[in-house]
Amino acid sequence: MYRGEYTLIGHESSFFSRKLEAQLRFQRLPWRWQFKKQESAAQIEARAGTHFIPVLQTPDNWMIHDTISIGPMLSARHAEYAVIPESPLQRASAFILEDFFNHWLGRSCVHSRWCYPDNVAWAGQRFASNLLFGRSITEPLSEQELQQASEFGTMMYENFGKNVCDYIGVPAEQAEAVQGDFKLMLEALDKHLENNDFLLGPRPCPADFALAGAAKAHYILDPEPLSWLGKYEGMLTGYTESFYGEEPIPRASWLPDDQVPDTLGVLLDYLQRSYLQFATANIAAGKAGEKYYEYDYGFGATRARTQRRLNKARLHVQDELNRVDAANNESITELYGSRGILQHYLSD
Repeated sequence: MYRGEYTLIGHESSFFSRKLEAQLRFQRLPWRWQFKKQESAAQIEARAGTHFIPVLQTPDNWMIHDTISIGPMLSARHAEYAVIPESPLQRASAFILEDFFNHWLGRSCVHSRWCYPDNVAWAGQRFASNLLFGRSITEPLSEQELQQASEFGTMMYENFGKNVCDYIGVPAEQAEAVQGDFKLMLEALDKHLENNDFLLGPRPCPADFALAGAAKAHYILDPEPLSWLGKYEGMLTGYTESFYGEEPIPRASWLPDDQVPDTLGVLLDYLQRSYLQFATANIAAGKAGEKYYEYDYGFGATRARTQRRLNKARLHVQDELNRVDAANNESITELYGSRGILQHYLSD
């Protein structure tokens, strides 16, 4: 492993770019932004082998993508600030929660960004700052640049935003369902974070970086989802900004004796009624070769396009659960088996 600086190639309004930033910051690694501009996109994509962001360029000059893989790699490389616990229940929890937040939050992120015209215009200007001008969203644009950026949001909506909302089942017509579910998530998070700094207690894990990344890039940045927070704005903003402030997060220890916070069950109850319904229906449809599927997470039937990635991610978690012999661990089976969550990950 070479010493040196990591380069985070992505955008400030990107959920997973901000997720990776949160981990780099917590692990106190030397890093810098490289905004993926339109003029350099083809070269980056040819080298990285993907059009997705973020891409991480390591001091070894590797170009790697997918935070599910990058997170454990950085944790192992820089073990002084490891983000994945080794004890069975805590390790299982870290991977299950990361899978949940990675894939469930994307629905409310894209819906809130692209299904409200005023928010489209706001987001477009921020994307233009990174994509067109290679500058941070914190830097003001000139009058000429503002003119250039004026239709950027509409262009992104027409070429990307509308289609992705339709594909994952969160078009404008689903506003009541998305916002209703979002409120339930905020309620669960508020109960859990009232007495815990992070999801597993005193030290963040990859799931925290996912939650913070979604909040930093969407929920506390874009005006539309910000207006949904209500009395939970202080809770989510305080939690999120702890990852991105000037002062790094202290290196606390995991809870002793493989414990997890008592209130984690509140979040798992929410996971069971929301993400578990979504993931099991999606994966079953994918195995059956069906292009679309339907599921109900408490707000009526939702139709969405099958995403094969969810099963790939599930099998990644399955490998980690098998590593800690989760099926024969009393604490894991009590917490996750009683909710059907363990069976979801360990099934064929």
